Amino acid sequence: MSEQRQRGSNQAGVRGGRRASGEPVPGTTARRRLTVVSGPSGVGKSSVVGELRALDPDIYFSISTTTRAPREGEVDGAHYHFVDRPTFDRMVADGQFLEYAEFAGNCYGTPRAPVERALDQGRPAVLEIELQGARQVREAMPDAQLVMLLPPSWGELVDRLTGRGTEAMEAVQARLSEAERELAAASEFDAQVVNADVKTAAQELLDLVRGPSGSQD
Repeated sequence: MSEQRQRGSNQAGVRGGRRASGEPVPGTTARRRLTVVSGPSGVGKSSVVGELRALDPDIYFSISTTTRAPREGEVDGAHYHFVDRPTFDRMVADGQFLEYAEFAGNCYGTPRAPVERALDQGRPAVLEIELQGARQVREAMPDAQLVMLLPPSWGELVDRLTGRGTEAMEAVQARLSEAERELAAASEFDAQVVNADVKTAAQELLDLVRGPSGSQD
C-alpha cells in the first residue's frame, strides 16, 4: 500500500513536464506559455510582431480561421484558414477556438489545437488579437500571458492615425474612441510594452515571450 501511495504522490507532483516546484523533469520538454499581444489601432502591433518573427523563428504564430473570401495573394493555411460559415459554426459548437468574433459580417477565430500542440512541444506561441479576443483567451487559457502594446503618448497615437491620410476624419475619430477604451483596459494585462521604436519594443516582447513558462493544471 505504501508503495502505491508513493507512486501516486510522484505522479501528482509532475504536470506538463514540470515538477510541483516548477523545475523541468529530466527527459521531458517543459510546456511553454501562450503570449497574447494586443493594443489599439495605430500602435504598431503588426510591425512589432513582424520584427519578433525575425528575432526568433522558433516562435509559433497562430493562424486565424475566417469565413471571409481570400484576397489576392492570400494562401490558405499561410495567411488564414478559410472556411465557410457552417464549418465555422461547427467549430464554435465543438469548442475548437480559443477566441472568436464577427466583424463586418465575417467571422474570425483562433484555433486551439495548433496552439496547444506548439506549447506541448516546448515552443513559445504568440497570438496578435484585439482586446475582446484577449479577454476570451484569458478565460479559455488562464495561464496565458497578456501583453499590451502602448504608444509613447496619446499625442503620438493621434499623429499616427491622422497621418495615414487614408480614412475620413469620422473613421479616425471612431478609431481614437476605440483606442481610449482599449488603453483604459491596460491594467488587465500582465505586462505593457511601449512602442517608441519597433526593434526595441520587439526585443522587450521577445524577453517576455522567452520568460518562465506558466504552469498548466
